Formats: sequence, structure tokens, C-alpha cells
Amino acid sequence: MFATITITLLLAAACLVPAAGKLLALPQMQASAAHFGIPWSRYRLIGIAELAAAGGILAGLAVPAFGVLAAAGMIALLGVALFVHRRAGDSPRVAIPAFVALGLSVVYLALITTH
Repeated sequence: MFATITITLLLAAACLVPAAGKLLALPQMQASAAHFGIPWSRYRLIGIAELAAAGGILAGLAVPAFGVLAAAGMIALLGVALFVHRRAGDSPRVAIPAFVALGLSVVYLALITTH
């Protein structure tokens, strides 16, 4: 149970940090949107999805199905993020945060579905 709670909190944070940056329109996030060729209004929508995922992951502590759905959504979102990094010509090093969040999502999903 301790491992599940730890991964839950880490994954929720991994969703909340970039969500906050997008929703607060931090310059670094605006620069990322421009780098990826994504209009800012659409890029901010990703922040809403990340925020919803964080809520679903935390709700998964009480209702595991919510966590499963949120983690599956994050895995899809992060898969697209890695594709976008690749399309933009980024090195794998630049995409490390997406790889870490993807790994956390997979571990979380494995833990929550076995309990």
C-alpha cells in the first residue's frame, strides 16, 4: 500500500507541475508551445487534461477505476508528447520529463490494477 500511495503522489505531482505551468501561462510553456508549433490556446488545453489526470489519479486512492482511466489517459498524452518531441527534432535528453512521467504512469497502472 505504501508503494501505491508513493507512486500516486509522485504521478499526481508529475501531472500538476506542467499543468500549472500551462494554466499560469508561464513563459517557458509558451516557448514550448511555439517550439512544437502548437497554438497557445490548444497547448493550454493540455494543461487542463493534465490537471484532470492528477485529480483522477488522486481519486484512484478511493475508487481505483478513476485512477486506471486517468493513468491510461496520461499514457496516451505522454505517447503523443514523445512523438511531438521527436517531430520537433528534440534529443531524448530533452524529453526526459515525458519519459519519467510515462514510466510513473505505467508503474502506477501496474500497481493499482494488482490491488
